Amino acid sequence: MTADFAPAAGVLSAFDQLQVSIGGIVAHVRLARPAKRNALSDRLIQQLHTCLVNLPDDCRAVVISGDGSHFCAGLDLSELSARDIHGAVLHSRMWHACFDAIQFGRVPVVAALHGAVVGGGLELAAACHIRVADQTTYYGLPEGQRGLFVGGGGSARIPRLIGVARMTDLMMTGRVFDADEGLACGLSQYVVAEGQALAKALALAERVAHNAPMSNFAVMHALPRIADQSQSEGLFTESLMAAVAASTPDAQDRMRAFLDGRAAKVVRGG
Repeated sequence: MTADFAPAAGVLSAFDQLQVSIGGIVAHVRLARPAKRNALSDRLIQQLHTCLVNLPDDCRAVVISGDGSHFCAGLDLSELSARDIHGAVLHSRMWHACFDAIQFGRVPVVAALHGAVVGGGLELAAACHIRVADQTTYYGLPEGQRGLFVGGGGSARIPRLIGVARMTDLMMTGRVFDADEGLACGLSQYVVAEGQALAKALALAERVAHNAPMSNFAVMHALPRIADQSQSEGLFTESLMAAVAASTPDAQDRMRAFLDGRAAKVVRGG
């Protein structure tokens, strides 16, 4: 992380299982339980949700990373307790609310992955919009080996990335994907050298943060919903979203800049 990032203030400074820092229009949220491989406790989930709904007004993108040797090794099994059906449903829905605040929040979220991205850690990563893995990254869904089922939204999000058959294999057999296999099947969009995931994620977040906010919002909120619609419904939704995005002053200023030759053109490798 560059020296431009400084510890967050106010409510974002009060967490004991997260470290939040701000660098201009990008926020960096680091899972801070390295001794537990950043396992997801209820307290961490609650703090992450609180963080996401209390981002500074001028924040335009977020990077989520993990402290220590791993991104996140999943549910903190030491907190797993006997719950009745109602309590278990509410617990799962607490996770859903947090991860929905990532996928359908105010700003795009980039995940910087390394080491274990397992169980609930993979569910967390799947809720992010862009995932950067380094060569140490590995993915697994061990719930099937432990008599459990995913409860943090994984059954809805992960098959959309890798397909039902691959997720079935991970859960039933305990198979583990390495970084390159994860890239090939869609668990990440980038793979970088060991130790470089955070730098790449921050660079991408900075780039994304300078997009028109409504364009980012449309990609985050409209695109996954269009993918769930019939073609006819999706095309109508697209028309509405395209009209909204193009009508903003920001979009009109950017189009004038392009037509006047003041904006960069698309080039290979750009």
